[in-house]
Amino acid sequence: MSGNSLGRIFKITTFGESHGKALGVVIDGLPSGLIISEDDIFFELKYRRPGGIYTSTRKEEDYPIILSGIFNGKTTGMPISIIIENKDPKSIHYEEIKYKPRPGHADITYIEKYGYENWDYRGGGRSSGRETVSRVAAGAIAKKLLLLTDTIVAGYIKKAGTFNVDNTPEFNEILCSRDSPVRTIRNKEGELMKLIETLRKEGDSIGGIVEVVVKNPPKSLGEPVFDKLKADLAKSILSIPGVVGFEYGIGFDSYKFKGSEVMDEIYYDEKFRLRKNISGGILGGISTGEDIILRVAFKPTSSIAKEQKTIDLRDLKPTNLSIIGRHDPCIAIRGVSVVESMVAITLIDHYMLSGIIPRKLSKEQADIIEKRWSEYKQKCI
Repeated sequence: MSGNSLGRIFKITTFGESHGKALGVVIDGLPSGLIISEDDIFFELKYRRPGGIYTSTRKEEDYPIILSGIFNGKTTGMPISIIIENKDPKSIHYEEIKYKPRPGHADITYIEKYGYENWDYRGGGRSSGRETVSRVAAGAIAKKLLLLTDTIVAGYIKKAGTFNVDNTPEFNEILCSRDSPVRTIRNKEGELMKLIETLRKEGDSIGGIVEVVVKNPPKSLGEPVFDKLKADLAKSILSIPGVVGFEYGIGFDSYKFKGSEVMDEIYYDEKFRLRKNISGGILGGISTGEDIILRVAFKPTSSIAKEQKTIDLRDLKPTNLSIIGRHDPCIAIRGVSVVESMVAITLIDHYMLSGIIPRKLSKEQADIIEKRWSEYKQKCI
């Protein structure tokens, strides 16, 4: 199975299955001198971990174990390897699925590509959303390193079914949404909570749209043609399980406007600026220096209790399937942390390609990052 790595300088490789002993990530290309601890990584992982009435009830601590690449509390410049143990898998829930591929899942495509006898049906194996724990572990390090330029990545649930946050909130509201059990802005969370509670009672699920804002990005990230920033963001985000759409700026709403209505005024205020940032911080695939604003669509969770139609692989005849187990009524909720992480990972790769992040951090640079990380963690707590 190829395709488990992403990045050119800041490169991640994830491994592990939903019900295996552990999942993990190897990070190559990280500069030396960055202060990193397991608690730093856990700070981000705790916002993605399951357990609760609004997400999967699978109970995983998700505390990371760093195996390599750290000495005296700092990165050495060598590959960092991190594992997160699986402590609460219940494979018995998947015995029926062994013979009945789930509609809407990757079950049938994995079976046809790799062979039925090689398919890990327990929780979906590598196709499970559980795989994303590795991405968030790497994303925690990327987020911390971004603070060298005071760049912060934050997201929230913008839409889910009938739920909607009309306009992009103030950045601090978005940052504070990480403490909401449904990962949306605090004055709207009650509405989303009620929707999720209703869906859980019905044995159904809903899709969602996550909006992410990158505050204080540098200009000039991205290369012409094939290595555009927007292209790399699209690839990394669309690789997330359950993601079915990506847009930035006015995105798919572009069809509604005349050209004269979206010609953003250019002005000068110590640097070139765009009056309305209609392009979402990216023009020609290159960052403008304005906030990067993007949105990601998640499909409804395919594993639901309502009866579905499929086939029985033993006799290839039609059959019914009602999925038991512990599944998210809205995968977009925990997906917020995953999207944030993939954005941070992609940005760090471009930072290093552009030379904004050096291969070796000075003590002064490491101390600046540590101070800003402490401030970042304390916001809205």
